[in-house]
Amino acid sequence: MSPAKRYKTFSSELKQVFGCKVQRISVDAGFTCPNRDGSLDTEGCIFCGGHGSGSYGIRRELDISAQLEDGKEVMRRKYRASKFIAYFQPYSNTYAEVDRLRKLFSEALTVSDVVGLIIASRPDCLPDAVLDYLQELSGQTYLWLELGIQSTYDRSLKLINRRHDYSCSVDSILRARSRGLRLCAHIILGLPGETRDEMLAMASELNRQEVDGVKLHLLHVMKGTRLAGMYGRGEVAVMGRDEYAGLVCDFLELLDPRILIHRLTGDGGHDNLIAPLWSLKKFEVLNLIDAEMERRGIHQGIRFSR
Repeated sequence: MSPAKRYKTFSSELKQVFGCKVQRISVDAGFTCPNRDGSLDTEGCIFCGGHGSGSYGIRRELDISAQLEDGKEVMRRKYRASKFIAYFQPYSNTYAEVDRLRKLFSEALTVSDVVGLIIASRPDCLPDAVLDYLQELSGQTYLWLELGIQSTYDRSLKLINRRHDYSCSVDSILRARSRGLRLCAHIILGLPGETRDEMLAMASELNRQEVDGVKLHLLHVMKGTRLAGMYGRGEVAVMGRDEYAGLVCDFLELLDPRILIHRLTGDGGHDNLIAPLWSLKKFEVLNLIDAEMERRGIHQGIRFSR
């Protein structure tokens, strides 16, 4: 477990690998998504806004190097970070020809003190040629592939208009693992229609798929999304803070203790979040999770079984 935590944090892993404080810097490389460009759909997933899910505060008018330089100054002031990882976050960052990916990722790695890459994408945007390139790249730098699985249930994937099924996720996981790539799975907790038991069963499924990291997100309702319309019509509910914290603790109890925790709660932008507003106080949520784990006397993987 990580120092002062009852779960294995990604930040502690980075400090162990690099011997200093390392921070992610989100960059926007101008990618789109097959769910936006008309290949599958034009409206995207129901939770995704006009700039991609979870991408706030990025200066998109700058090129990759300038975005990273701008982010470095912020991270040095805010977190006293010494090294940085370029986080290709908005939309699907493998949805391009290998030559374009090579140019963009290589540019990021030329920036001083950038020591690695995190590349976020969808399961259906990982052809073998791209995975072969990522395998090559992982031999040159510290690299993580983030995969937006979101749910292991096909009915939920259909509801959120994901336009791929869970078997697509499994296939991508297996092909990425066969190349030795570090793989972080994104899961959304609180999708409409999923029971508590079903959400917790996803922890066991991630164990079975042998992913290396997990990002948990609560269901956010953001302005300008189809989910916002559903929420306004009373078709969708969001979890309360205590309910979510308790669910995360239950999830961590079941999760393989070797899996790194990259995130336990999402942090939607102040200007765009409709609900739940309590999620804006991210550190209060994390402190509540820590306190609940301590109260229970539990740690990550306490109920894990192979």
